[in-house]
Amino acid sequence: MGLFKKDKKEQGLKEEKRIKKEKEKSTKRVVEKKPKESVSISSEVKKDKTKKSDIKIAPAVLSRPQITEKATLLQEENQYIFQVFKTATKPEVKKSVEEVYNVNVEKVRIINVDRKKKRLGRTTGWKKGYKKAIVTLKKGQEIEIIPR
Repeated sequence: MGLFKKDKKEQGLKEEKRIKKEKEKSTKRVVEKKPKESVSISSEVKKDKTKKSDIKIAPAVLSRPQITEKATLLQEENQYIFQVFKTATKPEVKKSVEEVYNVNVEKVRIINVDRKKKRLGRTTGWKKGYKKAIVTLKKGQEIEIIPR
């Protein structure tokens, strides 16, 4: 009989600890709630933020201009080649070129250049692929990538 009394006492102590923990949790929940006024202020702040169209995306799109023989020949036809990041789309490229170089873009063509297999001795590997964009500007405008 003495053994059963200890078990009941231990169960009682465990029950009291559980009740205390529940009370602590319930008080923490009340403290974490914000007053209604702060919620309305945060919604006003969200309304005042700039639109997604106003955010500058140029650093996230344009990697670098590509300077090759073909690229220099295309400059005479008012076309410029840029390496862009893999996730870039035509509208993003157009917007970023207009932002960076202050020109009007007429047309954008995008090409995915595949990776190439390369060898060094016995070991083989891959040269990374990339994405490039050919940007056509309106007549009379130009970008000075290479100073003449």
